[in-house]
Amino acid sequence: MTPLPFWQLLLGFACLLMVGHIVAWWIWRALEFSGPRLGRGLTGLAYRRKFLASLQRRAPKTTRIVGARLSVDRFSGLPLTLFVALALYLIVLAAGLLEDLFEGEELVQFDQHVNEALAVLRDPSFLKLVNGITSLANLETLVAITIVSIGFLWAHRRFSYIPGLLLTVIGSQSIAYIGKYAIDRDRPDFLTFASASTPSFPSGHATGAIAVYGFIIYAIARDMPGVRRRFELGYWGCALIASIAASRAILSVHFASDIAAGLLVGGFWLLSGFALTEYLRQRNGDLLSAR
Repeated sequence: MTPLPFWQLLLGFACLLMVGHIVAWWIWRALEFSGPRLGRGLTGLAYRRKFLASLQRRAPKTTRIVGARLSVDRFSGLPLTLFVALALYLIVLAAGLLEDLFEGEELVQFDQHVNEALAVLRDPSFLKLVNGITSLANLETLVAITIVSIGFLWAHRRFSYIPGLLLTVIGSQSIAYIGKYAIDRDRPDFLTFASASTPSFPSGHATGAIAVYGFIIYAIARDMPGVRRRFELGYWGCALIASIAASRAILSVHFASDIAAGLLVGGFWLLSGFALTEYLRQRNGDLLSAR
């Protein structure tokens, strides 16, 4: 398959980013990100309903447990419940992906078809741009960015974020490399100038990108004023992560399922880092209030 010209690929990439920006902003505005108000509304409505009031009388202990899990006043309530639910969902997805990889030919065939279809993007000049994007998630780059981020967090006295960042980075990279050598999947045929020596599954670049850049986005946006500013940071940060992940398939050093698994692994540890950070923030806030 003959690659498209560089200018068409670059124009298509820019259009994809712009269209994605418009759609994401529309979804953002539609949802209005009213999580706390929604949580209060749901819990308030629940306790007003007759059957739940009856349940509260008949099973007060169970009702207290459920109410604590849905509380929006503390991180250990609804926020932690949602974190745990999403983390479990990512684990289920990863387990299903592994099952398909070991027991079915459909996933292998799908990976091959995707790799062949991406030949249309493998213009030499465009591949140089893609290689620059993928280098943003090299191990050396991620280590340097993590060290610099810790320095900034320390300088701004945001100590509660540092353990969460370390948990996210160390946990995600450890599991990714354990998975690589435990599963020992062969890489796709190297169809470009890029190559790699480690096993293929999961993608370390995808894992590291969502873990490191995802946590940095969270740390900056957590207390950033203005809905639009948080959206812009979130969108362009996610676009960077997606571009890094896609670059691995375009360069033909990973299959699509390797990248999906890497995003799942990194996403799980990112949620773990969020949960630890929010817990430490709340605990430190409580300690300051007690003083």
